[in-house]
Amino acid sequence: MSIQEFKPVKEGKVREVYDNGGSLIIVATDRISAFDVILKNEITKKGTILTKMSEFWFDFTKDIVPNHMISTKTADMPAFFQNERFDGKSMKCKKLDMLPVECIVRGYITGSGWESYQKNGTVCGIKLPEGLKESDKLPEPIYTPTTKADLGLHDEHITFEDSVDILEKLHPGKGAAYAGQIKDYTIELYKKCAEYAQSKGIIIADTKFEFGLDENGVVVLGDEMLTPDSSRFWPVEGYEPGKSQPSFDKQFVRDWLKQNPDSDYLLPEEVIGRTIDKYKEAYELLTGKKFA
Repeated sequence: MSIQEFKPVKEGKVREVYDNGGSLIIVATDRISAFDVILKNEITKKGTILTKMSEFWFDFTKDIVPNHMISTKTADMPAFFQNERFDGKSMKCKKLDMLPVECIVRGYITGSGWESYQKNGTVCGIKLPEGLKESDKLPEPIYTPTTKADLGLHDEHITFEDSVDILEKLHPGKGAAYAGQIKDYTIELYKKCAEYAQSKGIIIADTKFEFGLDENGVVVLGDEMLTPDSSRFWPVEGYEPGKSQPSFDKQFVRDWLKQNPDSDYLLPEEVIGRTIDKYKEAYELLTGKKFA
């Protein structure tokens, strides 16, 4: 009996999405991107860590908002996915009508936010207290959404009011409600997860979430969740405002690329090894499980 062949219906910088009829199979590859460019190297086992970490967080936060995860066991998927290529990297998910807003939340001032603050005391148009230092914890987390750009294009910062307008055009009469819900969920998810991570030795400086609507119009958390690809993770030990922080995420790759502008997005083996080691360390600290 021949096995049904599947081809991705959508490919992102890291993920491949397969249509499984009433559900989707989302595969986290070992690709890595930086500055909206897919690098020429792959990071071995990275996709498995991303999937396992998202699985952990989806389960941890299901009391706040429903999520799209059905199963990460390939035995629950068609035979095409039941092999080494997909094992550990695949998640069977509910189909959602994704909302075209990336929900970014910042608990600390760093990266582009720090650059903006130095210029005019704001981050994405939000006025912040004077005298903040690089990597300082903010008085309260701030919500700084962006557009969800197609592959190869850059996301653009938008205001909350912009997000209302975007969603209102797609869902007349419901834009304000949906925009308010995803903002509230974003802040609540961040606060719960940041407090937990802090207790495990990791600071979540910032992250992003994506949401969609199920067949009943209910807001559901989708995509990935609190992975080193979508978040800035810093070690609690040694944290000191006033400078950039060492990280468990792909900031290490970004920094190397900045220091090596002629690299043509090709990483040396040393950088690949240190990157996957950081991802593994973050996974083990947060979940309390050894990564096999």
